[in-house]
Amino acid sequence: QVQLVESGGGLVQAGGSLRLSCAASGRTFSSYYIGWCRQAPGKEREFVVAVWWSGGSPLYADTLKGRFTIARDNAKNTVYLQMNDLKPEDTAVYYCAAGSGGNQPEQYENWGQGTPVTVSS
Repeated sequence: QVQLVESGGGLVQAGGSLRLSCAASGRTFSSYYIGWCRQAPGKEREFVVAVWWSGGSPLYADTLKGRFTIARDNAKNTVYLQMNDLKPEDTAVYYCAAGSGGNQPEQYENWGQGTPVTVSS
Protein backbone atom coordinates (compact mmCIF):
# COMPACT_ATOMS: atom_id res chain seq x y z
CA GLN A 1 0.00 0.00 0.00
CA VAL A 2 1.23 3.46 -0.89
CA GLN A 3 0.10 6.62 0.86
CA LEU A 4 0.18 9.87 -1.06
CA VAL A 5 -0.36 13.40 0.26
CA GLU A 6 -0.53 16.36 -2.10
CA SER A 7 0.00 20.04 -1.39
CA GLY A 8 0.63 23.27 -3.23
CA GLY A 9 -2.60 23.93 -5.07
CA GLY A 10 -4.25 27.32 -5.12
CA LEU A 11 -5.41 30.26 -7.19
CA VAL A 12 -3.13 31.71 -9.85
CA GLN A 13 -3.54 34.09 -12.77
CA ALA A 14 -3.19 32.91 -16.33
CA GLY A 15 0.46 32.84 -17.32
CA GLY A 16 1.58 32.15 -13.78
CA SER A 17 3.24 29.13 -12.21
CA LEU A 18 2.59 26.69 -9.40
CA ARG A 19 4.51 23.79 -7.95
CA LEU A 20 2.61 20.87 -6.50
CA SER A 21 4.17 18.41 -4.08
CA CYS A 22 3.32 14.80 -3.35
CA ALA A 23 4.80 13.10 -0.30
CA ALA A 24 4.84 9.34 -0.63
CA SER A 25 5.12 6.65 2.02
CA GLY A 26 4.64 2.94 2.21
CA ARG A 27 6.63 -0.20 2.04
CA THR A 28 7.01 -0.58 -1.69
CA PHE A 29 6.35 2.75 -3.37
CA SER A 30 9.83 2.63 -4.86
CA SER A 31 8.52 -0.14 -7.11
CA TYR A 32 5.84 2.06 -8.67
CA TYR A 33 5.37 4.65 -11.28
CA ILE A 34 4.36 7.85 -9.53
CA GLY A 35 2.86 10.93 -11.09
CA TRP A 36 -0.11 13.16 -11.56
CA CYS A 37 -3.58 13.09 -13.01
CA ARG A 38 -6.16 15.84 -13.00
CA GLN A 39 -9.92 16.19 -13.14
CA ALA A 40 -11.60 19.35 -14.33
CA PRO A 41 -15.19 20.16 -13.34
CA GLY A 42 -17.60 18.03 -15.32
CA LYS A 43 -14.83 16.10 -17.06
CA GLU A 44 -13.20 12.73 -16.69
CA ARG A 45 -9.93 12.31 -14.91
CA GLU A 46 -6.99 12.64 -17.28
CA PHE A 47 -3.36 11.62 -17.14
CA VAL A 48 -0.75 14.37 -16.79
CA VAL A 49 2.67 12.82 -16.19
CA ALA A 50 4.37 9.92 -14.43
CA VAL A 51 7.86 8.64 -13.77
CA TRP A 52 9.33 5.38 -12.51
CA TRP A 53 10.34 6.12 -8.95
CA SER A 54 13.75 4.47 -9.38
CA GLY A 55 14.64 6.47 -12.48
CA GLY A 56 14.08 6.76 -16.20
CA SER A 57 12.42 9.25 -18.48
CA PRO A 58 9.05 10.70 -17.54
CA LEU A 59 5.93 9.94 -19.51
CA TYR A 60 3.99 13.11 -20.31
CA ALA A 61 0.59 13.73 -21.78
CA ASP A 62 1.36 15.11 -25.22
CA THR A 63 -0.72 18.23 -24.75
CA LEU A 64 1.09 19.25 -21.56
CA LYS A 65 4.70 18.49 -22.36
CA GLY A 66 6.71 21.69 -22.34
CA ARG A 67 4.66 23.52 -19.73
CA PHE A 68 4.58 20.87 -17.01
CA THR A 69 7.64 19.19 -15.51
CA ILE A 70 7.88 16.35 -13.00
CA ALA A 71 10.77 15.98 -10.59
CA ARG A 72 11.66 13.50 -7.84
CA ASP A 73 13.46 13.99 -4.56
CA ASN A 74 14.24 10.48 -3.47
CA ALA A 75 15.72 11.62 -0.16
CA LYS A 76 12.41 13.29 0.76
CA ASN A 77 10.19 10.65 -0.87
CA THR A 78 8.52 13.49 -2.69
CA VAL A 79 7.57 14.12 -6.29
CA TYR A 80 6.86 17.57 -7.66
CA LEU A 81 4.84 18.94 -10.53
CA GLN A 82 6.10 22.27 -11.80
CA MET A 83 3.40 23.98 -13.87
CA ASN A 84 4.32 27.01 -15.95
CA ASP A 85 2.37 29.31 -18.26
CA LEU A 86 -0.86 28.16 -16.68
CA LYS A 87 -4.10 28.55 -18.62
CA PRO A 88 -7.71 28.67 -17.42
CA GLU A 89 -8.23 25.22 -18.94
CA ASP A 90 -5.65 23.86 -16.48
CA THR A 91 -8.17 24.47 -13.69
CA ALA A 92 -8.76 21.10 -12.05
CA VAL A 93 -8.19 18.99 -8.98
CA TYR A 94 -4.73 17.52 -9.30
CA TYR A 95 -4.19 14.04 -7.91
CA CYS A 96 -0.97 12.28 -7.10
CA ALA A 97 -1.08 8.66 -8.22
CA ALA A 98 1.09 5.58 -7.96
CA GLY A 99 0.76 2.33 -9.81
CA SER A 100 1.99 0.09 -12.55
CA GLY A 101 2.37 2.95 -15.00
CA GLY A 102 0.98 4.07 -18.31
CA ASN A 103 -0.88 7.06 -19.64
CA GLN A 104 -4.33 6.15 -18.38
CA PRO A 105 -5.65 6.96 -14.90
CA GLU A 106 -7.08 3.42 -14.66
CA GLN A 107 -3.51 2.10 -14.56
CA TYR A 108 -2.90 3.70 -11.16
CA GLU A 109 -4.10 1.99 -7.99
CA ASN A 110 -3.09 4.44 -5.28
CA TRP A 111 -4.37 7.98 -5.05
CA GLY A 112 -3.94 11.04 -2.90
CA GLN A 113 -6.83 13.22 -1.80
CA GLY A 114 -6.21 15.82 -4.49
CA THR A 115 -5.27 19.47 -4.42
CA PRO A 116 -7.32 22.08 -6.32
CA VAL A 117 -5.77 24.43 -8.84
CA THR A 118 -7.72 27.39 -10.17
CA VAL A 119 -6.37 29.52 -13.00
CA SER A 120 -8.10 32.85 -13.49
CA SER A 121 -8.18 34.64 -16.82
